[in-house]
Amino acid sequence: MEIDLSALEIVKSYCENAYHCDLNKQDWRTTIPAIGNFETIVAADVFEHLYDPWNCLNQLHTLLVDNGSLVVSLSHAGHAAVLACLYNSDFDYQSYGLLDKTHFRFFGLNNMQKLFEETGFKIVDVDFIVTHPIKTELSHQWARLPKTSKHTFLSGKFSHVYQVVIRAVPLESSGQALNLTSSPIPNLEKLSITNHMRNNKIGGYLASYMKPETRRKITKFFRKFGL
Repeated sequence: MEIDLSALEIVKSYCENAYHCDLNKQDWRTTIPAIGNFETIVAADVFEHLYDPWNCLNQLHTLLVDNGSLVVSLSHAGHAAVLACLYNSDFDYQSYGLLDKTHFRFFGLNNMQKLFEETGFKIVDVDFIVTHPIKTELSHQWARLPKTSKHTFLSGKFSHVYQVVIRAVPLESSGQALNLTSSPIPNLEKLSITNHMRNNKIGGYLASYMKPETRRKITKFFRKFGL
């Protein structure tokens, strides 16, 4: 389901069915044909763009089979880069990322937890995408901070969490419920290939041009073989 008509034309070639739909409409479920029920529904960076994500989640119950699950990604508003914007008194909206100008909702981990619990879901699996603020689209805001403020903002347990990927199921489904704030957060230093290449001039130069996701994949490859 896609609201942008030009994007809809693109995804049609990759999907069995694609529907024009505005999830911000309270009755969006009635604007699409009966499409059956699904084992998995993916909502990638969707709920930040909705006026009422609670309404959307409530209606998604009707589209899941028994023991079906939701896979949802959400931007984390508690990232240190956002704190830098607040410190600088410059809520710097961007065309993408943590402060995407089309975001209506902003979530901390506790807010994400409540979003699912209040709509009849429980979180059964989670993955945290961690990124240093200097590697984000708000790096210019981070660079303006005094060193003492950087140290303070980075000391928070969740300060590096850029995005959260959640798998949730209806409350009555099997599976142990997780609490996001009690779940282990990946160590940024261990995941960063740049850290391991810091003393290698050539390696550090190459790593500086890699996308964060590329660095993570390479680092996981190295760690798999104990390198």
